Amino acid sequence: MSGAEGAPRERKEIPMTARKQQRYRRLDRAERAVIERGLDKNRSAREMARDLGRSQSSVADEVRRNRTIARGQAKGGRVESAPEAACARLRRWPHVCNGCNKRRYHCSMPFRCEYSAARAQAIADATLSGSRRGVDRPEAEFERIAAAIRADLARGLSPAQISAGRAGEFSASPSTIYRWIARGYAGMSNMELRRKVGYKVRKKAALRPTAHGPERSFAAFSALSEGEREAACEMDTVMGKSSDHQCVLTLYLRCCRAQVLLLLPEKSSSAVAAALDMLEGAIGKAAFQRMFGLILTDNGTEFSDWRSLEKSCLPGKGARCRVYYCDVRQSQQKGGCERNHVELRKLLPKRRGISFDDLEPADMAAAMSQLNSEPRPSMAFMTPAAALAAAFGDDGHALMGALGIEEVPYAELLMSAEALNSARRERGRGPLI
Repeated sequence: MSGAEGAPRERKEIPMTARKQQRYRRLDRAERAVIERGLDKNRSAREMARDLGRSQSSVADEVRRNRTIARGQAKGGRVESAPEAACARLRRWPHVCNGCNKRRYHCSMPFRCEYSAARAQAIADATLSGSRRGVDRPEAEFERIAAAIRADLARGLSPAQISAGRAGEFSASPSTIYRWIARGYAGMSNMELRRKVGYKVRKKAALRPTAHGPERSFAAFSALSEGEREAACEMDTVMGKSSDHQCVLTLYLRCCRAQVLLLLPEKSSSAVAAALDMLEGAIGKAAFQRMFGLILTDNGTEFSDWRSLEKSCLPGKGARCRVYYCDVRQSQQKGGCERNHVELRKLLPKRRGISFDDLEPADMAAAMSQLNSEPRPSMAFMTPAAALAAAFGDDGHALMGALGIEEVPYAELLMSAEALNSARRERGRGPLI
Protein backbone atom coordinates (compact mmCIF):
# COMPACT_ATOMS: atom_id res chain seq x y z
CA MET A 1 0.00 0.00 0.00
CA SER A 2 1.46 3.35 -0.98
CA GLY A 3 1.77 6.30 1.35
CA ALA A 4 -0.94 8.14 -0.52
CA GLU A 5 -3.28 5.18 -0.26
CA GLY A 6 -2.62 4.74 3.48
CA ALA A 7 -3.25 8.39 4.38
CA PRO A 8 -6.65 9.16 6.00
CA ARG A 9 -9.21 10.58 3.66
CA GLU A 10 -10.25 14.17 4.18
CA ARG A 11 -13.95 14.50 5.13
CA LYS A 12 -15.94 16.79 2.96
CA GLU A 13 -18.38 19.15 4.62
CA ILE A 14 -21.89 18.35 3.38
CA PRO A 15 -24.00 21.50 2.90
CA MET A 16 -27.26 21.74 4.82
CA THR A 17 -29.31 21.59 1.62
CA ALA A 18 -27.85 18.17 0.85
CA ARG A 19 -28.26 16.71 4.30
CA LYS A 20 -30.93 14.21 5.10
CA GLN A 21 -33.91 15.81 6.76
CA GLN A 22 -33.59 15.77 10.54
CA ARG A 23 -35.99 14.00 12.88
CA TYR A 24 -39.07 16.01 13.74
CA ARG A 25 -38.90 18.66 16.44
CA ARG A 26 -40.80 21.88 16.97
CA LEU A 27 -39.83 24.92 14.97
CA ASP A 28 -37.88 27.45 17.00
CA ARG A 29 -37.68 31.24 16.85
CA ALA A 30 -34.66 31.28 14.52
CA GLU A 31 -36.34 28.95 12.01
CA ARG A 32 -39.48 31.06 12.03
CA ALA A 33 -37.35 34.13 11.34
CA VAL A 34 -35.89 32.32 8.30
CA ILE A 35 -39.42 31.57 7.07
CA GLU A 36 -40.47 35.22 7.52
CA ARG A 37 -37.47 36.47 5.52
CA GLY A 38 -38.10 33.87 2.82
CA LEU A 39 -41.73 34.96 2.47
CA ASP A 40 -40.64 38.59 2.15
CA LYS A 41 -38.40 37.50 -0.75
CA ASN A 42 -41.15 35.39 -2.39
CA ARG A 43 -39.26 32.14 -1.92
CA SER A 44 -41.11 28.86 -2.33
CA ALA A 45 -41.94 26.50 0.53
CA ARG A 46 -39.69 23.87 -1.05
CA GLU A 47 -36.66 26.16 -1.06
CA MET A 48 -37.14 27.18 2.57
CA ALA A 49 -37.77 23.57 3.62
CA ARG A 50 -34.54 22.50 1.94
CA ASP A 51 -32.55 25.21 3.76
CA LEU A 52 -34.07 24.29 7.12
CA GLY A 53 -33.86 20.53 6.69
CA ARG A 54 -37.62 20.29 7.06
CA SER A 55 -40.39 18.87 4.95
CA GLN A 56 -42.23 21.16 2.54
CA SER A 57 -45.53 20.48 4.29
CA SER A 58 -44.07 21.56 7.67
CA VAL A 59 -43.18 24.98 6.28
CA ALA A 60 -46.51 25.40 4.46
CA ASP A 61 -48.52 24.31 7.52
CA GLU A 62 -46.54 26.65 9.77
CA VAL A 63 -47.36 29.68 7.59
CA ARG A 64 -51.03 28.74 7.22
CA ARG A 65 -51.46 27.88 10.92
CA ASN A 66 -49.72 30.90 12.50
CA ARG A 67 -50.55 33.75 10.11
CA THR A 68 -52.27 36.74 11.72
CA ILE A 69 -54.62 39.56 10.69
CA ALA A 70 -52.62 42.55 9.44
CA ARG A 71 -54.93 45.48 10.21
CA GLY A 72 -58.19 46.51 11.86
CA GLN A 73 -59.52 45.89 15.35
CA ALA A 74 -58.59 42.22 15.18
CA LYS A 75 -54.95 42.97 14.22
CA GLY A 76 -52.63 40.29 15.53
CA GLY A 77 -55.42 37.72 15.81
CA ARG A 78 -54.94 34.26 14.40
CA VAL A 79 -56.42 33.56 10.93
CA GLU A 80 -58.36 30.32 10.85
CA SER A 81 -59.28 30.57 7.16
CA ALA A 82 -59.29 33.29 4.52
CA PRO A 83 -62.73 34.54 3.41
CA GLU A 84 -63.87 33.75 -0.12
CA ALA A 85 -63.61 37.43 -1.14
CA ALA A 86 -59.97 37.59 -0.05
CA CYS A 87 -57.06 37.93 -2.44
CA ALA A 88 -56.15 34.76 -4.34
CA ARG A 89 -52.69 35.01 -2.78
CA LEU A 90 -54.22 34.18 0.62
CA ARG A 91 -56.07 31.07 -0.64
CA ARG A 92 -52.92 29.41 -2.00
CA TRP A 93 -49.21 29.64 -1.35
CA PRO A 94 -47.85 31.77 0.28
CA HIS A 95 -51.22 32.29 2.13
CA VAL A 96 -50.01 35.73 3.39
CA CYS A 97 -49.35 39.24 2.11
CA ASN A 98 -45.59 38.99 2.77
CA GLY A 99 -43.66 39.65 -0.43
CA CYS A 100 -46.56 41.39 -2.21
CA ASN A 101 -45.47 44.66 -3.88
CA LYS A 102 -48.85 46.20 -2.98
CA ARG A 103 -48.63 45.24 0.69
CA ARG A 104 -47.85 48.68 2.12
CA TYR A 105 -49.74 51.32 0.15
CA HIS A 106 -51.64 50.22 -2.94
CA CYS A 107 -53.69 47.19 -1.89
CA SER A 108 -57.48 47.68 -2.09
CA MET A 109 -58.37 44.35 -0.45
CA PRO A 110 -60.22 44.78 2.88
CA PHE A 111 -58.80 41.57 4.38
CA ARG A 112 -55.06 41.18 4.77
CA CYS A 113 -52.94 38.78 6.75
CA GLU A 114 -49.23 38.38 7.32
CA TYR A 115 -46.67 36.06 8.85
CA SER A 116 -44.55 37.43 11.71
CA ALA A 117 -41.93 35.23 13.37
CA ALA A 118 -42.46 36.92 16.76
CA ARG A 119 -46.25 36.50 16.69
CA ALA A 120 -45.99 32.96 15.35
CA GLN A 121 -43.66 32.03 18.21
CA ALA A 122 -46.06 33.55 20.76
CA ILE A 123 -49.00 31.61 19.27
CA ALA A 124 -47.01 28.37 19.28
CA ASP A 125 -45.90 28.90 22.89
CA ALA A 126 -49.46 29.61 24.00
CA THR A 127 -50.72 26.47 22.23
CA LEU A 128 -48.02 24.36 23.86
CA SER A 129 -48.70 25.84 27.29
CA GLY A 130 -52.45 25.30 26.93
CA SER A 131 -51.94 21.66 25.99
CA ARG A 132 -50.05 21.11 29.25
CA ARG A 133 -52.58 22.72 31.56
CA GLY A 134 -54.33 20.56 34.09
CA VAL A 135 -53.11 18.07 36.68
CA ASP A 136 -51.01 15.09 35.72
CA ARG A 137 -52.49 12.86 38.43
CA PRO A 138 -55.30 10.26 38.48
CA GLU A 139 -58.58 11.83 39.52
CA ALA A 140 -58.94 9.85 42.76
CA GLU A 141 -55.36 10.61 43.78
CA PHE A 142 -55.75 14.32 43.09
CA GLU A 143 -58.98 14.48 45.11
CA ARG A 144 -57.10 12.98 48.05
CA ILE A 145 -54.23 15.46 47.63
CA ALA A 146 -56.61 18.42 47.29
CA ALA A 147 -58.47 17.38 50.45
CA ALA A 148 -55.18 17.29 52.39
CA ILE A 149 -54.18 20.72 51.03
CA ARG A 150 -57.54 22.27 51.94
CA ALA A 151 -57.36 20.79 55.43
CA ASP A 152 -53.88 22.25 55.97
CA LEU A 153 -54.92 25.64 54.57
CA ALA A 154 -57.82 25.67 57.01
CA ARG A 155 -55.26 25.14 59.80
CA GLY A 156 -53.43 28.28 58.67
CA LEU A 157 -50.45 26.59 57.03
CA SER A 158 -48.79 28.02 53.91
CA PRO A 159 -48.27 26.10 50.63
CA ALA A 160 -44.52 25.95 51.38
CA GLN A 161 -45.20 24.32 54.75
CA ILE A 162 -47.75 21.94 53.20
CA SER A 163 -45.28 20.90 50.49
CA ALA A 164 -42.62 20.05 53.09
CA GLY A 165 -44.94 18.59 55.72
CA ARG A 166 -46.78 16.32 53.27
CA ALA A 167 -43.69 15.27 51.29
CA GLY A 168 -44.14 11.68 52.45
CA GLU A 169 -47.71 11.56 51.11
CA PHE A 170 -47.40 13.33 47.76
CA SER A 171 -44.90 15.30 45.71
CA ALA A 172 -45.91 18.89 44.89
CA SER A 173 -43.77 22.02 45.05
CA PRO A 174 -45.08 25.23 46.71
CA SER A 175 -45.45 26.88 43.29
CA THR A 176 -47.52 23.91 42.07
CA ILE A 177 -49.84 24.19 45.07
CA TYR A 178 -50.17 27.96 44.53
CA ARG A 179 -51.03 27.30 40.86
CA TRP A 180 -53.66 24.68 41.72
CA ILE A 181 -55.27 27.11 44.15
CA ALA A 182 -55.19 30.04 41.70
CA ARG A 183 -56.81 27.94 38.96
CA GLY A 184 -59.60 26.79 41.27
CA TYR A 185 -58.92 23.08 41.10
CA ALA A 186 -61.05 20.98 43.48
CA GLY A 187 -62.95 24.11 44.58
CA MET A 188 -59.86 25.84 46.01
CA SER A 189 -59.41 29.60 45.65
CA ASN A 190 -57.05 32.41 46.64
CA MET A 191 -59.57 33.40 49.32
CA GLU A 192 -58.15 30.52 51.37
CA LEU A 193 -54.70 32.18 51.37
CA ARG A 194 -54.82 34.79 54.11
CA ARG A 195 -51.85 36.78 52.89
CA LYS A 196 -53.32 37.00 49.37
CA VAL A 197 -56.33 38.93 50.64
CA GLY A 198 -55.14 40.43 53.93
CA TYR A 199 -52.67 43.15 52.94
CA LYS A 200 -53.57 46.82 52.84
CA VAL A 201 -51.96 49.45 50.67
CA ARG A 202 -48.90 50.73 52.54
CA LYS A 203 -48.52 54.44 53.22
CA LYS A 204 -45.09 55.96 52.64
CA ALA A 205 -43.77 58.34 55.26
CA ALA A 206 -40.77 60.63 55.28
CA LEU A 207 -37.69 59.23 57.01
CA ARG A 208 -37.17 60.81 60.44
CA PRO A 209 -34.53 59.76 62.98
CA THR A 210 -35.45 58.52 66.44
CA ALA A 211 -35.69 60.97 69.33
CA HIS A 212 -33.48 58.73 71.50
CA GLY A 213 -30.22 60.09 70.11
CA PRO A 214 -27.87 59.04 67.32
CA GLU A 215 -26.12 56.44 69.49
CA ARG A 216 -29.39 54.44 69.66
CA SER A 217 -30.61 55.12 66.13
CA PHE A 218 -31.12 52.63 63.34
CA ALA A 219 -28.06 54.08 61.63
CA ALA A 220 -25.98 53.11 64.70
CA PHE A 221 -27.58 49.65 64.66
CA SER A 222 -26.75 49.29 60.95
CA ALA A 223 -23.13 50.16 61.67
CA LEU A 224 -22.77 47.01 63.81
CA SER A 225 -21.22 43.90 62.30
CA GLU A 226 -23.44 41.55 60.32
CA GLY A 227 -23.07 38.85 62.94
CA GLU A 228 -24.25 41.18 65.72
CA ARG A 229 -27.25 42.33 63.69
CA GLU A 230 -28.23 38.76 62.85
CA ALA A 231 -28.09 37.82 66.56
CA ALA A 232 -30.35 40.74 67.55
CA CYS A 233 -33.84 40.50 69.00
CA GLU A 234 -36.73 42.54 67.57
CA MET A 235 -39.29 43.81 70.09
CA ASP A 236 -42.85 45.10 69.60
CA THR A 237 -46.33 45.02 71.13
CA VAL A 238 -49.59 43.62 69.74
CA MET A 239 -52.93 45.15 70.74
CA GLY A 240 -56.45 43.76 70.98
CA LYS A 241 -59.57 45.90 71.31
CA SER A 242 -59.16 49.63 71.82
CA SER A 243 -60.82 49.22 75.23
CA ASP A 244 -58.42 46.49 76.40
CA HIS A 245 -55.84 47.17 79.09
CA GLN A 246 -53.71 44.07 78.49
CA CYS A 247 -51.45 43.70 75.45
CA VAL A 248 -48.81 41.25 74.24
CA LEU A 249 -45.08 41.97 74.20
CA THR A 250 -43.37 40.11 71.34
CA LEU A 251 -39.67 39.28 71.21
CA TYR A 252 -38.43 37.84 67.91
CA LEU A 253 -35.01 36.15 67.78
CA ARG A 254 -33.59 36.76 64.32
CA CYS A 255 -31.07 33.92 64.36
CA CYS A 256 -33.63 31.13 64.87
CA ARG A 257 -36.97 32.82 64.01
CA ALA A 258 -38.27 32.01 67.51
CA GLN A 259 -41.13 34.12 68.88
CA VAL A 260 -41.53 34.92 72.60
CA LEU A 261 -44.87 36.29 73.83
CA LEU A 262 -45.24 37.98 77.22
CA LEU A 263 -48.57 39.24 78.52
CA LEU A 264 -48.47 42.85 79.78
CA PRO A 265 -51.07 44.22 82.23
CA GLU A 266 -50.86 47.58 80.44
CA LYS A 267 -49.06 49.25 77.56
CA SER A 268 -46.41 51.18 79.47
CA SER A 269 -42.65 51.31 79.81
CA SER A 270 -42.82 50.07 83.40
CA ALA A 271 -44.84 47.00 82.29
CA VAL A 272 -42.32 46.20 79.54
CA ALA A 273 -39.41 46.56 81.99
CA ALA A 274 -41.20 44.28 84.49
CA ALA A 275 -41.73 41.65 81.78
CA LEU A 276 -38.05 41.72 80.87
CA ASP A 277 -37.19 41.49 84.59
CA MET A 278 -39.36 38.37 84.86
CA LEU A 279 -37.70 36.83 81.81
CA GLU A 280 -34.21 37.62 83.09
CA GLY A 281 -35.02 36.18 86.51
CA ALA A 282 -36.36 32.97 84.94
CA ILE A 283 -33.35 32.16 82.72
CA GLY A 284 -30.51 34.09 84.37
CA LYS A 285 -28.54 37.16 83.35
CA ALA A 286 -25.94 35.29 81.25
CA ALA A 287 -28.60 33.48 79.20
CA PHE A 288 -30.61 36.71 78.82
CA GLN A 289 -27.56 38.56 77.50
CA ARG A 290 -26.80 35.74 75.09
CA MET A 291 -30.30 35.65 73.58
CA PHE A 292 -31.67 39.18 74.17
CA GLY A 293 -28.48 41.20 74.60
CA LEU A 294 -29.17 43.37 71.53
CA ILE A 295 -32.75 44.64 71.07
CA LEU A 296 -34.19 46.58 68.12
CA THR A 297 -37.59 48.17 68.67
CA ASP A 298 -39.79 51.04 67.48
CA ASN A 299 -40.52 54.44 68.98
CA GLY A 300 -43.66 53.49 70.89
CA THR A 301 -44.21 55.12 74.27
CA GLU A 302 -43.97 51.74 75.99
CA PHE A 303 -40.30 51.53 74.90
CA SER A 304 -39.38 55.14 75.66
CA ASP A 305 -37.52 54.47 78.94
CA TRP A 306 -34.46 52.68 77.59
CA ARG A 307 -32.67 52.92 80.95
CA SER A 308 -35.22 50.70 82.70
CA LEU A 309 -35.22 48.29 79.75
CA GLU A 310 -31.44 47.89 79.87
CA LYS A 311 -31.04 47.82 83.67
CA SER A 312 -30.58 44.34 85.09
CA CYS A 313 -32.82 43.20 87.95
CA LEU A 314 -30.18 40.74 89.17
CA PRO A 315 -27.09 41.53 91.28
CA GLY A 316 -23.93 42.40 89.42
CA LYS A 317 -22.50 45.16 87.33
CA GLY A 318 -23.34 45.94 83.75
CA ALA A 319 -26.56 46.26 81.76
CA ARG A 320 -28.46 43.19 80.62
CA CYS A 321 -28.98 44.45 77.06
CA ARG A 322 -28.50 47.31 74.62
CA VAL A 323 -31.59 48.90 73.02
CA TYR A 324 -31.68 50.47 69.54
CA TYR A 325 -34.63 52.21 67.87
CA CYS A 326 -35.95 52.16 64.30
CA ASP A 327 -36.46 55.42 62.45
CA VAL A 328 -39.85 57.04 63.00
CA ARG A 329 -42.65 55.24 61.11
CA GLN A 330 -40.22 52.74 59.59
CA SER A 331 -41.45 49.49 61.11
CA GLN A 332 -40.09 47.54 58.12
CA GLN A 333 -36.64 48.02 59.65
CA LYS A 334 -37.64 45.24 62.04
CA GLY A 335 -39.42 43.28 59.33
CA GLY A 336 -38.91 39.83 60.87
CA CYS A 337 -41.03 40.73 63.87
CA GLU A 338 -43.70 42.37 61.70
CA ARG A 339 -43.92 39.32 59.41
CA ASN A 340 -44.20 36.99 62.38
CA HIS A 341 -47.14 39.06 63.63
CA VAL A 342 -49.01 37.77 60.57
CA GLU A 343 -48.67 34.27 62.02
CA LEU A 344 -49.66 35.48 65.49
CA ARG A 345 -52.80 37.10 64.06
CA LYS A 346 -53.90 33.69 62.83
CA LEU A 347 -54.20 32.71 66.49
CA LEU A 348 -55.45 36.10 67.73
CA PRO A 349 -57.29 37.54 64.70
CA LYS A 350 -58.50 41.12 64.54
CA ARG A 351 -62.16 42.08 64.39
CA ARG A 352 -63.32 38.74 65.78
CA GLY A 353 -64.37 40.00 69.20
CA ILE A 354 -61.31 38.69 71.06
CA SER A 355 -60.54 40.71 74.17
CA PHE A 356 -56.90 40.62 75.27
CA ASP A 357 -58.12 41.25 78.83
CA ASP A 358 -59.34 37.62 78.78
CA LEU A 359 -55.89 36.25 77.95
CA GLU A 360 -53.79 34.37 80.49
CA PRO A 361 -50.09 33.35 80.57
CA ALA A 362 -51.17 29.80 79.69
CA ASP A 363 -52.71 31.16 76.48
CA MET A 364 -49.35 32.70 75.61
CA ALA A 365 -47.68 29.31 76.15
CA ALA A 366 -50.18 27.63 73.81
CA ALA A 367 -49.69 30.35 71.18
CA MET A 368 -45.88 30.15 71.41
CA SER A 369 -46.01 26.37 71.06
CA GLN A 370 -47.96 26.67 67.81
CA LEU A 371 -45.90 29.56 66.40
CA ASN A 372 -42.55 27.95 67.16
CA SER A 373 -43.60 24.58 65.72
CA GLU A 374 -44.32 25.88 62.22
CA PRO A 375 -41.74 24.57 59.71
CA ARG A 376 -40.04 27.60 58.15
CA PRO A 377 -38.99 27.56 54.46
CA SER A 378 -36.23 30.08 55.25
CA MET A 379 -34.61 27.48 57.54
CA ALA A 380 -35.00 24.44 55.24
CA PHE A 381 -38.34 23.72 57.00
CA MET A 382 -36.74 23.47 60.42
CA THR A 383 -39.01 24.65 63.24
CA PRO A 384 -38.05 27.69 65.36
CA ALA A 385 -38.25 25.54 68.49
CA ALA A 386 -35.68 23.11 67.10
CA ALA A 387 -33.51 25.99 65.86
CA LEU A 388 -33.69 27.67 69.28
CA ALA A 389 -32.48 24.52 71.01
CA ALA A 390 -29.75 24.01 68.42
CA ALA A 391 -28.53 27.62 68.60
CA PHE A 392 -28.53 28.12 72.37
CA GLY A 393 -28.41 24.59 73.82
CA ASP A 394 -29.26 24.49 77.54
CA ASP A 395 -30.15 28.20 77.53
CA GLY A 396 -32.68 27.56 74.77
CA HIS A 397 -34.20 24.64 76.66
CA ALA A 398 -34.34 26.77 79.81
CA LEU A 399 -36.23 29.51 77.95
CA MET A 400 -38.73 27.01 76.53
CA GLY A 401 -39.22 25.42 79.94
CA ALA A 402 -39.70 28.77 81.69
CA LEU A 403 -42.33 29.92 79.16
CA GLY A 404 -44.07 26.55 78.69
CA ILE A 405 -43.14 26.19 75.01
CA GLU A 406 -43.63 22.68 73.62
CA GLU A 407 -42.94 21.56 70.05
CA VAL A 408 -46.20 20.53 68.39
CA PRO A 409 -46.11 17.71 65.77
CA TYR A 410 -46.97 18.78 62.22
CA ALA A 411 -50.18 16.73 62.20
CA GLU A 412 -51.41 18.63 65.28
CA LEU A 413 -50.54 22.15 64.12
CA LEU A 414 -53.59 24.43 64.16
CA MET A 415 -52.91 28.03 63.20
CA SER A 416 -56.25 29.49 64.20
CA ALA A 417 -58.00 30.76 67.33
CA GLU A 418 -59.35 27.25 67.86
CA ALA A 419 -55.87 26.20 69.04
CA LEU A 420 -56.16 28.57 72.02
CA ASN A 421 -59.81 27.70 72.60
CA SER A 422 -58.95 24.00 72.72
CA ALA A 423 -56.20 24.64 75.29
CA ARG A 424 -58.58 26.79 77.34
CA ARG A 425 -61.24 24.05 77.37
CA GLU A 426 -58.65 21.61 78.75
CA ARG A 427 -58.06 24.08 81.60
CA GLY A 428 -61.79 24.52 82.19
CA ARG A 429 -61.89 28.05 80.80
CA GLY A 430 -64.32 29.55 78.32
CA PRO A 431 -63.42 30.17 74.66
CA LEU A 432 -62.00 33.50 73.50
CA ILE A 433 -64.50 33.77 70.65
